[in-house]
Amino acid sequence: MSQFLSQLQSSFDWRTILDIAVVTIVLYQLLMLIKGTRAVQLLKGILVLLIISNFAQFLKLSTMGWLLDQVWAMLFIALPVVFQPELRRALEQIGRGKFFIRHPQTIGNEAMIQVVDELVRCTQVLSKNRIGALIVIERTTGLQNYVETGIKIDGVVSSEFLLNVFIPNTPLHDGAVIIRSDRVAAAGCFLPLSENNSIQKELGTRHRAAIGLTEVSDSVVLVVSEETGGISVSIDGVLTRFLDEKSLKELLSRELQVDTTAKSYVPFWRS
Repeated sequence: MSQFLSQLQSSFDWRTILDIAVVTIVLYQLLMLIKGTRAVQLLKGILVLLIISNFAQFLKLSTMGWLLDQVWAMLFIALPVVFQPELRRALEQIGRGKFFIRHPQTIGNEAMIQVVDELVRCTQVLSKNRIGALIVIERTTGLQNYVETGIKIDGVVSSEFLLNVFIPNTPLHDGAVIIRSDRVAAAGCFLPLSENNSIQKELGTRHRAAIGLTEVSDSVVLVVSEETGGISVSIDGVLTRFLDEKSLKELLSRELQVDTTAKSYVPFWRS
């Protein structure tokens, strides 16, 4: 036993500790780098395939093993294409010296209550004045690729700020605002349009963009119609239209998992 402990102690010199520390930091930064993209879901899918492959190998399922081998062969060819935006972003951050950066922490329930209140208040004003708007709330699926198509803001979510963004004839009026946690990540962003032919013809570009983004992500998208002033919310490719203030707040609180029994945040200037 003492001989084993001495061998173990001799194998863990300062070089080994440094090697483990560097690898751990690099892996952590890589995981944080893809956290804001769709690559997280792709990695989860690869992990599931890996588990199934090991399970098939353990049970000696020859047909399943052969099929999985073909899938792995295709993945090695397809992965560089699928991860092209993430790979480019990683190389750009390394080139700019921004690879080792601090990452934002998740926000609490009180902050989410404030975000919901500000969004509801903003959409009510936009609806009454028939000002078109497109607001995206990021959830699990990262939207960094779409954030980079707009103007980066990194500002606090407030109804006053959002109203100024969507004032007609301003530079950011026609794009989408993307909210990440309790911050406005960017404005004037371009979103993918839905190619679903069953969408009603009276719906314009904003509604199609809202449906299109929620078809490829789990985000929540708010739309205010410029023609009717109607408020709609798109989730999982399904558009819920003509929401009033109460139903909108209930829907956002449910989808963003906000505990409405907690005391709502009220800024002191509105008390």
